[in-house]
Amino acid sequence: MGIVAGLDSSSGFTRVVVCDSDTGAVLRQGYAPHPVEPKATEVDPQVWLLSLGEAASGGLLEGVQAIGVSAQQHGMVPLDRQGNLVRPALVGNDKRAQVAAADLVDSLGGRQAWADAVGSVPQSGQIVSKLRWMARTEPAAAQRTALVMQPHDWLVWQLLGRPARRTTDRGAASGTGYWSARTGAYRPDLVELALGHRAALPDVLGPADAAGTTPEGLLISAGTGETMAAAFGLGVGAGDAVVSLGASGSVMAVHHEAAADPSGLITSFADATGMHLPVVHTLNAVRALRGTAELLGTAELAELSALALKSTPGSSGLVFLPYLEGERTPQLPHTAGTLTGLRRESMKPEHLARAAFEGMLCSLADAMDVLRARGVEVRRVFLLGAAAELPAVQAVAPAIFGAQVVVPQPADYAAIGAARQAAWALGVSRGTLAPHTPPAWQGAAAQVFEPGDDVAVGTAVRQQYTATREQVHPGAFGPVG
Repeated sequence: MGIVAGLDSSSGFTRVVVCDSDTGAVLRQGYAPHPVEPKATEVDPQVWLLSLGEAASGGLLEGVQAIGVSAQQHGMVPLDRQGNLVRPALVGNDKRAQVAAADLVDSLGGRQAWADAVGSVPQSGQIVSKLRWMARTEPAAAQRTALVMQPHDWLVWQLLGRPARRTTDRGAASGTGYWSARTGAYRPDLVELALGHRAALPDVLGPADAAGTTPEGLLISAGTGETMAAAFGLGVGAGDAVVSLGASGSVMAVHHEAAADPSGLITSFADATGMHLPVVHTLNAVRALRGTAELLGTAELAELSALALKSTPGSSGLVFLPYLEGERTPQLPHTAGTLTGLRRESMKPEHLARAAFEGMLCSLADAMDVLRARGVEVRRVFLLGAAAELPAVQAVAPAIFGAQVVVPQPADYAAIGAARQAAWALGVSRGTLAPHTPPAWQGAAAQVFEPGDDVAVGTAVRQQYTATREQVHPGAFGPVG
């Protein structure tokens, strides 16, 4: 038996879990907020270290033999030749880089060229777009940039005492826009295209590799991005999809190969095990529920859920296209939401409430179909987010998705995934685990919901939704829809 730790440095806080390396049982945990503005797009990386120190205080790491690091994705840490920060780190989906992303698409010759090169089309959040933005708006900082890292890379490097060798992993590298999940190699020419010159990049480690050992003898695993760590912590595998219900939504699935997509709907990530995690994002998920709740005067989403369950499948003919903030899947950035099917008998609060739930889930099912159209198999769907606990979501989702739905108990899955990676690297270093066999930790405790006899009902609801979407936005998905 050993003791390992996983730390997750998200955009707003650091969580640390300490686990039994054999079973994954959480022994103790810590938490600390980051001293930054909630929606900050520029951050001094030192705040991540301060937060980590606070979260791990009080002897939390006593007896720990290995640590794994998970961190927020889409963060760019530009460093000079001496390893000093050139400017504050750029984090999150920084809207300032939207023009730079479009610029890069044209510079390489279009979406297909990017899909062929790295499996995804530049988006404003990716590092490659942030590099282009910096080159265009802060040329002096761009010229000084000799090394580009991400938050998880930088934290691992700091924990190891800033060694000469800098490392990352497949998962984090796959979100940069200049590393291909299909070939497993960087495209330095794309860094030059964005930044104006080439820069040093961290070595990409394998899933079970160690980044190094601290002077105190603490093994540090490769680390990874939050998305990949959460998937690893959940224990998802081939045939599983994970649907995240935040204000916006996402659908990711485990797949055996990179799913290159010239439409730009799929972001082709690598996972933390050697497989792939294609992801499709939507701009509207729980925000559609909250908007409906405000319209109906229900204070809490739980009230909206109870109201929706008084209606019946199909919402008495009401169909809600929940594109309230425009939409990314399908690509309708300037559109608005649509409510159709208004008749005297359908104009009741419970029908509108149910239409909001059905619209949100049908929109996410559309995103899932984008993955299925690329050969991704989905047999089981994990639902994450507070909204996954709502009875209306649990009642409607299995039929809409046409698959078993799993609602895991709330837990720090990214930190747990980082700890599981640490246990893997520790086992490999001791010869007790194989590099291709992660530790068999117990899966997440969860509620399971089967579609049962409601599959036909779900199909009918989706057909009603699809017919409305095609009428209002004909050909929005092209051949996928």
